[in-house]
Amino acid sequence: MPNEQMTSANTPLSSSGRTYHVETRRGEMSNRLLTVGDASRATLLATLLSKPLFRHTSHRGFLTITGMYRQVPVTIVAIGMGSPMMDFFVRETRMVVDGPLAIVRLGSCGSLRDAAKTGALVVAQSAFGITRNYDYFTANDPTAQLESPYMIWQKVAPDARLTNTVKKELEKVSEVHMGAVGNADGFYASQGRPADAFWDANEGLVDEIRGKYPDVVALEMESHMLFHLASVSTGKDNNQDPSVSAACALVVFADRQGNSFISPEESQRKVLIAAKALLDALVEYMPTQDGLHPSAGSVWESEM
Repeated sequence: MPNEQMTSANTPLSSSGRTYHVETRRGEMSNRLLTVGDASRATLLATLLSKPLFRHTSHRGFLTITGMYRQVPVTIVAIGMGSPMMDFFVRETRMVVDGPLAIVRLGSCGSLRDAAKTGALVVAQSAFGITRNYDYFTANDPTAQLESPYMIWQKVAPDARLTNTVKKELEKVSEVHMGAVGNADGFYASQGRPADAFWDANEGLVDEIRGKYPDVVALEMESHMLFHLASVSTGKDNNQDPSVSAACALVVFADRQGNSFISPEESQRKVLIAAKALLDALVEYMPTQDGLHPSAGSVWESEM
């Protein structure tokens, strides 16, 4: 349940200025943002900060940690899984942070490329959506099954400069696989995983994805929404430069080709290696506070 009274049904902010889902207000989040899905992963990444300054878990499960890294403020946010959670995070962060946003996602993925084994690092050159076509499964409408059971959407590109910076920093510590990343509306059916208990009609889905996008390297669930929102952060009349820059790096947890899964120990090791490189990339991309959210009244005011 929300902890404070909201002042609007359309743009819900509390009487103290907190957003509804993420529950942060002005001065608690920086312009440099590293987002992950798992709250325990965010806690692990926070060990890389030179000085943690703020930590809050919302009633919807968003964990926000802001602190100092290389003398500038950065924010780590665990959002959970799926496109709606990414939507809440990006929109509500935009509500309470002045100036441009640089958002890098660090996630896990299932690899569709033979060379990208468990533990490999992937940087998304583009992302596309994969959604279940619910009409196909309407039992009382046989004409619906003339359509495809899954919709594969057009690619959306990330910010080129931020992505190149991410790639450069990651290549200092590991080989990097580049390519398109598919983003499903679920972990199972829309990623082509078989299930005996459900009619999913997904036996040929992975081949269909490869046929449409031969450069596909992996499947996950969040970067397409992130890239989409960044691309439309151009004001309600679509007449401004984008105010959000986005990039995505992934650690291969599931090798879909070889049917193997990463160990807990290896996943933690690779996530920490990648996270440090991504924090370095965010600082390289935004090296100063010029034009960013003001320090006055912020959780990092005393550090600047």
